[in-house]
Amino acid sequence: MASLQISHFESQIPADLLIADVSKLHASIVKLESLRPSKEVNNLLTQLVKLCTLPLKIDIKVLPKEVQLMRESLINLCGRAEELLELEFSTFLTKVPQPLNNLILFPYYGNYLKLANMECKILIENGVVNPKKIAFVGSGPMPLTSIIMATYHLKSTHFDNIDIDEKANEVARALVASDGELEKRMKFETRNIMDVKEKLGGYDCIFLAALVGMNKEEKLKILAHINKYMKEGGILLVRSAKGARAFLYPMVEEHDLVGFELLSVVHPTNDVINSVVLLRKPIF
Repeated sequence: MASLQISHFESQIPADLLIADVSKLHASIVKLESLRPSKEVNNLLTQLVKLCTLPLKIDIKVLPKEVQLMRESLINLCGRAEELLELEFSTFLTKVPQPLNNLILFPYYGNYLKLANMECKILIENGVVNPKKIAFVGSGPMPLTSIIMATYHLKSTHFDNIDIDEKANEVARALVASDGELEKRMKFETRNIMDVKEKLGGYDCIFLAALVGMNKEEKLKILAHINKYMKEGGILLVRSAKGARAFLYPMVEEHDLVGFELLSVVHPTNDVINSVVLLRKPIF
């Protein structure tokens, strides 16, 4: 079976060709001794991202069981590789003068910049202007979204970054500590989101990173938990994926959003990978 070639006929390429190529890449990634950044890891993941951002129509839900299992494995592998890349890069930046001035060196900085711009636009379009307090769940070792938003868009908003990994928070804290003004508005808390309860009621807006809740069951539990404790009228922004991009990140569908009012769904067609789902907890 021929491999995919990027061309002006992209949208007419059959889905089975995509699946064949994604499966080959998965087989190569599984065999890697380590997912830490290296020439081989970077090359395989770059190929995968290029494949999965082709404008192909593919319905993930109807794929055979073995392809679904491969997809779940791939999401976990990519998530781990992403975490290791961010940890290595963030650790490196904390050792140079003015680390926040060098964020642009991060390979996916431009992608995060576009995603943050898109998310801020969606928030404004839905009446969320200058929220006082935001929680970012799953902020990781390099909290780029929070940093970009706090620096360029939401210049008076307080950000609580919540992550389950203390090492990730430690590095992120050191990164932000280089900017006194930003440090005042940005806190880092090591918690499992399922253990955060009443505090969730204090946020105007909560962001849920794509890799918080790696499978459907876990994601639904987290959504139900946030819905239970967030304030009425509060906003939840959930990152998702659509089509071939769902080989990289978990997918959240409309029927998963029980108890929420759906405000907006945006599926990018550029190099931004994540879809954005904006929700509101109804006021009773």
